[in-house]
Amino acid sequence: METQRHKEKNVKLIAALLCTTLILISPHAFSRDTKHMLSIKEAMQSPDFKERLDPDIRFYFGQQKHPKIHKSFGEFSSNKKTNAFNKSDEEACRWVLLSALLSLQDRVKKEGGNAVINIASYYKKNKVSSNTKYECHAGAVIAGVALTGKVVKLAR
Repeated sequence: METQRHKEKNVKLIAALLCTTLILISPHAFSRDTKHMLSIKEAMQSPDFKERLDPDIRFYFGQQKHPKIHKSFGEFSSNKKTNAFNKSDEEACRWVLLSALLSLQDRVKKEGGNAVINIASYYKKNKVSSNTKYECHAGAVIAGVALTGKVVKLAR
């Protein structure tokens, strides 16, 4: 009887140690944070983008030329994450870029504008402006894109 209790205590102790070890190790197994600089043009040509983005709202990245500003509504940011499980980093990044642009699109409509200009990546408040690339960070299970840009009404 006494040995049975010892065995049960030992099993519980081993189980507790294993659980503790897994909890301590797990964050390291899932902490991948790979930075990607990906093509804006390739993403924007994706069928999902063409179907979901309003063609009456324009997006200008970096210092891309745009028509004259008629009215400015301010600078706004969008920080989106998506499930990256069972997706390539590029696929997850494209999906989360679309989500960030849809968020900015909603802001344009709310403010009464027709464009977002000077769009820059804004990951962890680190601003990276590019006419051709956006920054995405991909991990084992989550990918993220943060953008900032100026919502405006452009002359037609």
